[in-house]
Amino acid sequence: MVIIILLLVGPAIAFLILALVGLAKKDKKMAKLFFILMGVYLLISFGICGIMLANFSLDTK
Repeated sequence: MVIIILLLVGPAIAFLILALVGLAKKDKKMAKLFFILMGVYLLISFGICGIMLANFSLDTK
């Protein structure tokens, strides 16, 4: 369960850190790219991992 949650938000946090580093270095193209990647990853991961977590809780009944 912890692994699924780590896969859910782990890479998004890494993309956020890289985007903030890009903003600190005044590299707006890189920061924008990583912000977009973070958003797309969160959309996909909440969909896929959310379905897996929902089915996991339903299977235990």
